[in-house]
Amino acid sequence: MSVGTSYYIGEINKSHFGGRLNVGGGMFFRNNFNRRWGLKFAVQYGKIEAFDEDSDVAWKQNRNLQFQNSILEGSAQVELNYKDYQVGSKEDFWTPYLFIGLGYYSMNPKADYKGTLYELQPLGTEGQGTTEGDERYSLSGMSIPFGVGFKVNVYGIIALNLEWGMRRTFTDYLDDVSTNYANPAVLEDENGVISALLADRSLQQEGALGDNTGVKRGDPGIKDMYSFVNFTIAIRIDKKPTSCWK
Repeated sequence: MSVGTSYYIGEINKSHFGGRLNVGGGMFFRNNFNRRWGLKFAVQYGKIEAFDEDSDVAWKQNRNLQFQNSILEGSAQVELNYKDYQVGSKEDFWTPYLFIGLGYYSMNPKADYKGTLYELQPLGTEGQGTTEGDERYSLSGMSIPFGVGFKVNVYGIIALNLEWGMRRTFTDYLDDVSTNYANPAVLEDENGVISALLADRSLQQEGALGDNTGVKRGDPGIKDMYSFVNFTIAIRIDKKPTSCWK
């Protein structure tokens, strides 16, 4: 069982542990092949959230976008301990470790407008689903989890883990921001008034025609990432606590 927090790196937040942090958690099962190598299966949930208004960059403050996104992930991860380690051992009772794996996540970015949360993907805020835009992006995808952690035995067959891990994704839409501003008239006509309102929340318009059509909204060249930071309680469940892999 694990509890912790999550954050993301993308157009609205560029720094580790930035954005607005929320509590998340998950569960896992780990099979240790020996005292150095193990395979972990995990299910994790976290909420990522960021606001341009929290930035100290003037153009981001003017862009004035925001989002929140609940992410559910299932993954398989290979772990490598830096030193010999075994839950229940009094000799090999602690170690740092590395991990890497493959995950699959689901998401649903939303934004608040006048006290109501709206799902952003169906609105096609960058013109998706209109005659001038692409198809709507997927709400699920593959990820590559990787990171570091620390394991220590605390009592009998109980151990504590502290883990920080990033997730490399293949989407730029965790935050619903990627390319340029769409034509607000087309958005309103084909995707609805709310789509146009949430697509452009700028405090001041920058486009030559009195709106932001074609102006840079995000950076499609860099994919979004998300992170889970967890404090975990691990309990050895095999029936032979004296077994070992020397």
